[in-house]
Order: sequence, then C-alpha cells, then structure tokens
Amino acid sequence: MIETVVPDTMLALSTTQLLEDLGYLGVFALMFAETLFPPIPSEAILPLSGYLIERGDLGWPGVLLASTAGAMLGATILYEMARRGGRPFALRFARIARIDEARLDDAERWFARRGAWVVLLGRCVPGVRSLIALPAGTLQMSRGLYLGASLIGTLVWNALLIGIGYLLGAEWDRAADTIGSLSKPLLGIVLVAGGAWVLRLRLRDR
Repeated sequence: MIETVVPDTMLALSTTQLLEDLGYLGVFALMFAETLFPPIPSEAILPLSGYLIERGDLGWPGVLLASTAGAMLGATILYEMARRGGRPFALRFARIARIDEARLDDAERWFARRGAWVVLLGRCVPGVRSLIALPAGTLQMSRGLYLGASLIGTLVWNALLIGIGYLLGAEWDRAADTIGSLSKPLLGIVLVAGGAWVLRLRLRDR
C-alpha cells in the first residue's frame, strides 16, 4: 500500500469535499482509487462516510453498496492484470506503488500456502488489502473463488469502518487509531485461519 504524504488536514478536507459534492459516486470513485492506486487509505474514506450517514447526508445501504462496488472493481482489475501479466506485472506494480519486492515475495509464499482464506481475511487488513490481488492473479487462483472471498472480506471491512465512523460522529478522524489497534489482531487471525486451512487440506489428503 502506498503511504500518502499528504498532510492529514489536507487529506480530510479534500476527501470531505469530494464526498459532499459527489455523494455515493464519490465513495465509489475513492474506493476504486484506493484499491488500484491507493492515494488515500480506506481508513480515511469509510469512517468519514459513516459520519455523513450519522449526519443524515448519506444512507447506510448506498454507502455500503458504493464502497463495495468501487473496491471490488479495483480488486478485480488488479487481479486480472496480474493474472495476464504474471510476475513481471506484479513487480512493475510493486515498483510503481513503492512496495518492496521482498514484501511481494512474502505475500506470494504466504498465499501459496494458505489460499482463499488469505484473500478473505487479507481484505480486512490495512496494508494487505490491495497487495493480496497480485499473488492471487499471478498464481492463477480461480476467478470465482477470488471474487467470492474478496467480496466477503470487502463487505466486512467496509461495514466495520463505516460503523466506526458512524459511532464516532464528528470525531470520525479518530477511526485510524481504532483500526490501528485492530490491525495486528486481524493479521493474527489471517495467519491462524490460513494455518487451519492448510492443516485441513493435509488431513483430507491423507
């Protein structure tokens, strides 16, 4: 994930303006961009959307649908590009996105061992959400399995961040601190679930 260098205040103001001007279309566009180019993280987009719901400017179903549709479109495009372009594309994308090649290697090894659970739960982990499409594509994961796992993980993540923003209200910008405290446990869940998946496969093959 690209780390934004835009100051927090400018980021909040520009995101707020875009969402207030474009509404659901703004949510869709920002989540699409967050997945493909990540100029700003979903931890900034979705809590603000939740606050706008609490304020009465937007509605729950529309925000969840728009955010999920935007994220899924970006995730699908990135997966298809990685599937067609293979590792050379993944390496080019990693360089453009300033992702260390060693981190990409780790993601591929991790994915090869644990499969669909990594996609599902990885979509709920900051810093892994976009990256997970690369090994899924380069290692030729089934489209149906990838899309299904991505959809479930994306819905959970989006609903969580929107809900946090709704509960925090005008202090929605504190959501990043809340998510930061949750990210390590979520990553641990990914590892545990992945290990359970591998163990199940090995037991089934005996």
